[in-house]
Amino acid sequence: MTPLPKFTISELELDRLQDYEGQIVLLVQEDGRMDVVGRRINKATKGALARFLASKGFEDLEAGKVMTLSYPTGLMARAVSLAKIDRNCTQGAARSCGVEIAKASVSERFVIACSKFKRISDLIEGMALRNYEYLDQKSDAAPKPFDVEVMGPDALEQQAEIETKLAVLDGVFFTRDLTNAPANVLTTSHFAEQLVALSDLGLEVEVLEEAELEKLGMRTLLCVGQGSDSPSKVVVMRWTGGGEEAPFALVGKGVVFDTGGISLKPAGGMEDMTMDMGGAGVVAGVMKALAQRDAKANVVGVVGLVENMPSGNAVRPGDVIKSMKGDTVEVINTDAEGRLVLADILWYTQERFAPSGMINLATLTGAIIIGLGHEMAGVFSNDDKLSKDFITAASAEGEGAWRMPLAPAYDKMLKSRIADMKNVGTRAAGSITAGQFLQRFVKDDMPWAHLDIAGVASIASESAFAPKGATGWGVRALNRLIADHYEAKGEDAPGE
Repeated sequence: MTPLPKFTISELELDRLQDYEGQIVLLVQEDGRMDVVGRRINKATKGALARFLASKGFEDLEAGKVMTLSYPTGLMARAVSLAKIDRNCTQGAARSCGVEIAKASVSERFVIACSKFKRISDLIEGMALRNYEYLDQKSDAAPKPFDVEVMGPDALEQQAEIETKLAVLDGVFFTRDLTNAPANVLTTSHFAEQLVALSDLGLEVEVLEEAELEKLGMRTLLCVGQGSDSPSKVVVMRWTGGGEEAPFALVGKGVVFDTGGISLKPAGGMEDMTMDMGGAGVVAGVMKALAQRDAKANVVGVVGLVENMPSGNAVRPGDVIKSMKGDTVEVINTDAEGRLVLADILWYTQERFAPSGMINLATLTGAIIIGLGHEMAGVFSNDDKLSKDFITAASAEGEGAWRMPLAPAYDKMLKSRIADMKNVGTRAAGSITAGQFLQRFVKDDMPWAHLDIAGVASIASESAFAPKGATGWGVRALNRLIADHYEAKGEDAPGE
């Protein structure tokens, strides 16, 4: 798995910078004012720093951007990088500046030296997010070392916050690795093994095999995988860091590869369907993050792991399948399989755990990409508060999300002549009718949101916080949602 960059926190030692051989990063105010670190480096370089700060080059440098001076006279450093950022900047500005620092790296060893900066943890978050690179399938490559020392009193004060951020970022990296992995590597069995390994962190992990799923009546989930040699599975992950309250539930679609089944997808771009387990990947990353930061919350993660393949045993268009809930579904298109997986595990989650609220994630529809592109995930919800709380959390983490409508008027598009419902409507409102389908498997009193992440789980070009490929979108937003609204604080925390 891809390791996080190594971050260490230390006291500010100006004398040590003189002989430091890696890359020194200085944080410089937008008006060019230097702190005590900048003044020491300026003296060592015989005024080179001051000359640059007085130049048009610095004046034209955008806020949050970085300029690098290579092999500076008077220092042993490989380079000195100047990040133009005010000490009272916003969280988002600090995070973005961290991305720029990571992109400006010319050495595997960094020291960020600063005397007054309150957003160190956000700066580190940006650096770590941008430094990810998926190399597991390259025979001659290993992760590039990225060793960052952060010097200064503010860094020491923020050490606990930094450690919490790194725990969450490890969850992001886990999600990215899962989503980037090819389908011959991340089979349903291997995916389950990866999740079982999370029990080492204190999660309770349970794998439900096909025989048990048959007994439970999860026929819509099982029908998706019946054309594949890979066994279908449901994995339940439980984190019980809270009190006696009901858990909050996260439910994820885990289609490790989606050919479309008998309704076969076009060949062009089908290789990207290794990311169709992205919803389950996000759930896994959140659960890992909660365990690593010892969250004071009760959360259950349930993922359905299947492979959608054509074969003589595959589900056919026109087949009618009975769900765990008891409703019958006419399968019109076998490529609308994610909702069939989610239907059963949504119902199972409610029946078994009676959660306080529930969010499902899925790379569900191409229609959401037509509507929102690759900047926003679609949020469909039956509960205004849950929807607002999630979108607020996503915005705070720089992860785009936009609420989409649900309404009874769309239900008529799912009417079947021979069953209780069809699994698809027409081309019109495709992402909305998918949400309407899922809502039929949500109990009336259950606060619920469906996140369609088809456009944001994996992207063809780099984003603000990720290289091209899997983004890990949603891990940070869901972690924040749980921290802000479902986690005991202070005197209410268990054991305190």
